[in-house]
Amino acid sequence: MNTRAATILSELFGTSPLRHAQFRRFYVGAIGAALGYQMQATVAAWLMATLTPSPLMVALVQTASTAPALLFGLVAGALADIVDRRRVILVTQIVLATSAALLGALELAGLIGPASLLAFTFLIGAGFTIYLPAQGASTNDLVERAEIPRAVALNAVAFNVARAVGPALAGAIAAGVGSGSALLASAVFFGVMMYAVQGWRSPKRTIPRVPETIISGIESGLRYTRHSPLMRALVLHNFTFTLCASALWALLPVIARDQLGLGAGGYGMLSAGFGVGAITSAMLVPKGLHRTSINTMVLASVALWFVAALLVAWTSSTAFALVGAFGCGASWVCCLASLSAGTQSSAPAWVRARSVAMNLISGQIAMAVGAALWGSLATAFGIRIALAASAGAMLVLVAINRVMRLRMGDEAMVTPGMPLPELVVATEPLPDDGPVLIQVEYRIDAPNQDAFLRLIRKNETVRRRNGAIDWRVFRDLAEDARFVERFVIASWAEYVRLRTRMTVADREIQAQIEGLQQAGVAVRVSRLIGVDLVE
Repeated sequence: MNTRAATILSELFGTSPLRHAQFRRFYVGAIGAALGYQMQATVAAWLMATLTPSPLMVALVQTASTAPALLFGLVAGALADIVDRRRVILVTQIVLATSAALLGALELAGLIGPASLLAFTFLIGAGFTIYLPAQGASTNDLVERAEIPRAVALNAVAFNVARAVGPALAGAIAAGVGSGSALLASAVFFGVMMYAVQGWRSPKRTIPRVPETIISGIESGLRYTRHSPLMRALVLHNFTFTLCASALWALLPVIARDQLGLGAGGYGMLSAGFGVGAITSAMLVPKGLHRTSINTMVLASVALWFVAALLVAWTSSTAFALVGAFGCGASWVCCLASLSAGTQSSAPAWVRARSVAMNLISGQIAMAVGAALWGSLATAFGIRIALAASAGAMLVLVAINRVMRLRMGDEAMVTPGMPLPELVVATEPLPDDGPVLIQVEYRIDAPNQDAFLRLIRKNETVRRRNGAIDWRVFRDLAEDARFVERFVIASWAEYVRLRTRMTVADREIQAQIEGLQQAGVAVRVSRLIGVDLVE
């Protein structure tokens, strides 16, 4: 029976990542977790409105939900790269389910107040923040590499289905049987992911002799993003798009109320139009990424947003506003799903969750800054001007960012290179000993020196991205053919980890450099460690 069911599912999903049973279960779990989170956030906002008339306290519910991403996003990424991801997912879902259930029970008992509601909302937001990088990075472990863009797009569908359905479901349950029961229902949805990861074992990762700590993991994640041109481009495009697109999120309630003269139902209808556009786009993104480049997908998303946002800004017709909201939703998912696929395809396994977290944080910062910016502009000059300005700003920023071209990562960028020989040292330093100075001596004949200098520049990116805090090349004044590459790593532990982070692409650059070495002369590597001077 199970074999027959598996055959039917395989035929149904064809080449979709959902044909993999484990990914299918994981995907259903992701939908459940997202629904649980969206339901809790919706009920918390409504519950606060019934507990206090203060607009500030109601607004603080949103702050309590989103602030954990800014506070704990980097920690979450480092944790998911260092600790077993399945364990992170399981523990966070237990915390989320327990917190939502306890909050629901307290509400049913009449014991919840504004302060305790904010505290629980913050706790649930923190749990979801820690869960997201582990969930996103696990996608790569469950599907084949060629399927990553489609799998990431499906994750976008899951989140946007939850964004569209979650509030409506929470509202219906709260209206029918009360807010406490709706919170208990949200707790049940977190249990779906707990079930989904049962029996799944995260792939074993090669851990160097000196594993990272959370602090060193955060530092190395920030350093990787800073010194990886492709990752910088992905994060920057994510920030600028979200910064400008946040105008619609911030202004949609007042667009419905003041510009279109609609009530709460009309606002919900516009939100649903956005959600339908998002889901429709997510269905098309996988094929789009297969047929064209990520750069083209992002540019197309920006063009669609520009047109759709202007339509929403200048229309007084609900029908046209719905069309604009649909287009904005389609653009939102197309752009962010494409950028997410680029991130997960170009980040090596050791830093993948941290890269997901960097995109999460940049998006949250952009949403927070954008809401304040466009809200202030709307107050001063009107809704239409603010929304039109955000659309124009998006075009300008994308034009500026075009020098940082986007592309999907290839296999060589993420596959570990051949292991380096074991280090031979007279005395093994302690993990915190350092700094470590590495000197690599080359002998390069005059005809090859220009090519050498061009290639060694690429090596700077590799060294700094993988752990070097300082890097420089020197030429010997007494011997014109002698060049010394010199770089510094903060500690012996970080140097050990740097050696394991070299990818196939990194090794290819090193091999090209060594190919210019004088025949019969070996490249010489010296390793020196800092010492404490005696007074």
